[in-house]
Amino acid sequence: MDVLVDFSRTGRIGPLTCGMSLAEAEDLLGPGRPHPAHLMKGPDVDGYFYTWGGLRLVVTRRAVSGIWISLRPGSAAGLPPLVLPGSETLDATVLREELIAALDRAGCRHAVNGDLTFDGQSSILTLPAEVCAVFALPGRDEPAPHRDRHHLIALHRHTA
Repeated sequence: MDVLVDFSRTGRIGPLTCGMSLAEAEDLLGPGRPHPAHLMKGPDVDGYFYTWGGLRLVVTRRAVSGIWISLRPGSAAGLPPLVLPGSETLDATVLREELIAALDRAGCRHAVNGDLTFDGQSSILTLPAEVCAVFALPGRDEPAPHRDRHHLIALHRHTA
């Protein structure tokens, strides 16, 4: 939870930040797994991501333009040691109420993100870091508890 709250408050994950070069990120994390578009069209294709388990970095002009932490309720999220020191997995079952309570305790302001709140999904935007948290009901194949409550599925920040 500390990693999620810190990212929500600062828009950074340790030294990872939007605007840094992909080369700098790979120096810190090791080689990422590129999206197939990078493999087919070359490294200069924009708007696609590189992944390190549950961490995604969106790349535009060979720089990080977005940071994502993807979660699947009822499972464990694999994250690089730089992101989650001392462990490489995080319980990916985070209820909406749990994250909001943790943000409130940390003094991290947030507001409803109306653009991504609809049907079985809800979203908040943290302030001033502008990190977006997206919540949804668990899918049929996700062995999550509390199937009637919203779980965190993604936490992300974009600059481009």
